Amino acid sequence: MKHSLKIIAILLGMFLITQFIGLYVVNYYSDTKIVDGEVQNVSAPDLPFDMNPPEIETPIEYYGLFFWLLVVFIIAIGMMFLITKFELAVILKLWFFIVVIIALGISFYVLTNNLGIEKTLFKIPVIATAIALPLAFIKIYKREFLIHNLTELFIYPGIATVFVPILNITTIILLLILISAYDMWAVWKSGIMQKMVKYQINKLNILAGFFIPHADKKTKKRIKLIREKYKGKKMPKKMMRKKFKINVAILGGGDVIFPIITAGVVLKTGGLAPALFVIGGATLGLIYLFFFSEKKKFYPAMPFITAGIFMGMILSWIIF
Repeated sequence: MKHSLKIIAILLGMFLITQFIGLYVVNYYSDTKIVDGEVQNVSAPDLPFDMNPPEIETPIEYYGLFFWLLVVFIIAIGMMFLITKFELAVILKLWFFIVVIIALGISFYVLTNNLGIEKTLFKIPVIATAIALPLAFIKIYKREFLIHNLTELFIYPGIATVFVPILNITTIILLLILISAYDMWAVWKSGIMQKMVKYQINKLNILAGFFIPHADKKTKKRIKLIREKYKGKKMPKKMMRKKFKINVAILGGGDVIFPIITAGVVLKTGGLAPALFVIGGATLGLIYLFFFSEKKKFYPAMPFITAGIFMGMILSWIIF
């Protein structure tokens, strides 16, 4: 087991909370819902920031959009690789900053609009954006552990909402298989994933995903002894600047967002119960990974999560 039970419980808790927030946000914007067991088109709010996806009139259009979605993903991955290779930190931080504002704005709009306090200007939700801006600034330009993880809970639901309308069951299954294959290659074969994560943490002080810094027992004991030694005394500057090795438990953003997208697609085509099976399956896949992973080894999470999602989907098809 790579992490302690406490760390695993926290990561799983944040993962599940994000999934349920995602399901709620996706459903809020969805114009396709299951009513009395049938798929029906209903009126739904437009996505803020003019992020509405193209309307799909025939099933074949999903495959055309899927192709362009793959192109976008390849370009995004390529850009991330180049930015990491040439250490263009300013560009990457600005990119993250804009994405975080839009994603948070989409999620927060659900709350502000329901409360009746939202005002829209040029398709920009003023109140939701006003809340998102300072949080995005702290997250990207100031290293703050709590704000980072808190905003992650709402970022992925916002991003997922943009992609759910342009995917159906077939294309989301294909996407999960391709993403899982890429994840295995990036972690086990090329090592590019580890390089990008290390660059984000060490050079940018940011990370796309949940992270929990924690010290091992030996380090905690050393810190405790130092605190006891200087209790009630002024600690020397040299001692205050002393660095300790801290471990970091990470759950990547992709590992969080793809289950939300899948659950959202299943929600609009099969209803709430099958969508919950998707979330349950993804969670079980993640639990398996956490409990059987070994210390000092890197693992791609998506293959395990995808396997769990597929099990959940198959089980829901059998039951429902």
